[in-house]
Amino acid sequence: MPLTQKSTRLLEQARSFNNFYLTGFHKGDIRPFLVEGQQVGLIKLDVFKQLLKYPEVFCIRDCEHTKQGLVELNPAFRDYNERTARLEKVLRDLRSDGSFSALQGWRDEYFEVKSEHNGLLKMERAATPLFGVRKYGVDINGYVRHPQHGLCIWLQQRSNTKETWPGKWDNMVGGGLSVGYGIMETAIKEAAEEASIPSDLVKNLVSAGCVSFFFESDQGLFPNTEYVFDLELPVDFIPHNADGEVQAFELLPANECVERVFTPEFKTTSAPVVIDFLIRHGYITAENELNFTQIVELLHVPLQSLYTYKTRLEQKLQQQSATLPNDDSNWNCSSLPKRPLENGHNKKESA
Repeated sequence: MPLTQKSTRLLEQARSFNNFYLTGFHKGDIRPFLVEGQQVGLIKLDVFKQLLKYPEVFCIRDCEHTKQGLVELNPAFRDYNERTARLEKVLRDLRSDGSFSALQGWRDEYFEVKSEHNGLLKMERAATPLFGVRKYGVDINGYVRHPQHGLCIWLQQRSNTKETWPGKWDNMVGGGLSVGYGIMETAIKEAAEEASIPSDLVKNLVSAGCVSFFFESDQGLFPNTEYVFDLELPVDFIPHNADGEVQAFELLPANECVERVFTPEFKTTSAPVVIDFLIRHGYITAENELNFTQIVELLHVPLQSLYTYKTRLEQKLQQQSATLPNDDSNWNCSSLPKRPLENGHNKKESA
């Protein structure tokens, strides 16, 4: 691939699926979302206004270090199941009154909300963008080394009835990591459902690491990590859909695949997987891409280090304690707010 305008387009594409990472944190209208004292998400202003209707479920706390304050799931909820049930009731209420378009794609499929490796609750998949919780998925690059066309990649066209990105072109196989399923287990399941890949081929799946990015759309926030697998397929293999979620497949040479990714017909949040594949297989290199290092960095956004409210707060307080041990006025944010609260909300001053 020669140095052409494609170089600029690749960088712009990488910026587009990281639009929140690059600009969203500077808007000043987001609040950390905490569960059990750990930050697990981010909440934008439109969602925040709706959550104010549920003071028994969400505690709104003031804190100078986060400027906008924070939102915490009521710490009185005892365990995983209670936290899940109380949040689910709110989500179903918001769905019924049509507050958010994202909830109209309700799937009865659950993603786990974690702090590091600890599951804190499970959340309806359609609701996760509203709370900006980290999501995990699996993608399979099905490819062929064609005797005439060289490196070729299978793409799927999503069904027009899909809840999200209907009719868009996508990776050959992809799916979210739902509660109860492992990474490889999900890859094998999705390979069978979406492309009818038989077991004698799927056993050749090769783990290829992951990509991570932070995208924002009108549905909400998408801090996504995708576990990537490569699967070399025979030239004569033709994928067939088995679950009704794919309407077509197409095998494209690498250069045509790149052009497809640049079009509005391609699913924006699947572009990182294709670009990563083409980098790893030597089609996009530092020699033919002017912005190579920037693009590689934008394929691996450090999501694990972005949600560190508690860690940063504790470090700040330790610093203040060490330098000003006798000056309580410098403790601007503690584990509990300094102003009186009712159910985590500020009491109104009596007249």
